[in-house]
Amino acid sequence: MPNYLADVSLHPSGVLSRTTHRVPVLLRSCHPEPALAVTVFVTALAVAAGRGVAGSAAVAAAALAGQLSIGWCNDAADAQRDTACGRPDKPVATGELPSRAAAVAAGTALGLCVPLSLLSGAAAGAAHLAGVAAGWTYNLRLKHTVLSPLPYAVGFGSLPAFVTLGLPSPSWPAWWAVGAGALLGVGAHLVNVLPDIEDDLATGVRGLPQRLSRPVCRWLAPLVMLTAVGVVVAGPPGAAKTSDWVLAAAAGIVAVAGTALPSRARSRWPFRAAIVVAGMAVAQLLLRGSDMA
Repeated sequence: MPNYLADVSLHPSGVLSRTTHRVPVLLRSCHPEPALAVTVFVTALAVAAGRGVAGSAAVAAAALAGQLSIGWCNDAADAQRDTACGRPDKPVATGELPSRAAAVAAGTALGLCVPLSLLSGAAAGAAHLAGVAAGWTYNLRLKHTVLSPLPYAVGFGSLPAFVTLGLPSPSWPAWWAVGAGALLGVGAHLVNVLPDIEDDLATGVRGLPQRLSRPVCRWLAPLVMLTAVGVVVAGPPGAAKTSDWVLAAAAGIVAVAGTALPSRARSRWPFRAAIVVAGMAVAQLLLRGSDMA
């Protein structure tokens, strides 16, 4: 008769060891850079808009849960494709993380995201959950179609609504805040797929950037990002300040450098440059925080 107690995997210490080992792997699998960037940006907008300490904390918790769910969903959905492409940056593809574990983590984060979003009220919660649903729709279906930018536009464009609809006096965000968010989302989509276009095409992923080709995306991405910055500068009432134009010029330099300059294969610099540009746009939004609603 086998001595099952001798199997360390059945001991509590063995379970704890596996769990402890899996936490850092899960963190690598959740797409930490965009998850943290989006969480920080939307929380900063909440503070600037007047959501207060408790309201801003609720926004941060919901945004983080939503982004984690989208990141893990992406790795679970792309497990076979990433494995076929030999993606060393994807724990599911390297065998460090079972795809089922990523799927369970995604579902758990999504389950937490619902009540956390509703802490901001029904309207604000619905706006945020619509953006999270768009991210899941991209992962599960639309990334393979010409409509691939749409979930990014909806996801990023919904963030100002999540902030302003949760104010003590709820209101829809200004058009320019939504428009800039949507454009930033589309720009992020274009630069996010740049390192993987060839692998995507080889495995049947034909979203809009893959159909446009790498050279087109290298120039279209900074154009879209700069249009977003321009909307933030020119959209709000009142004349733009010199600081706005200086920040816009700096964003232009970063955006063009991120995609136009030569870079090695699979370089994440274009996406990181997009995060910097988004941060500059958010900085301008922060200066206009009271005008966003």
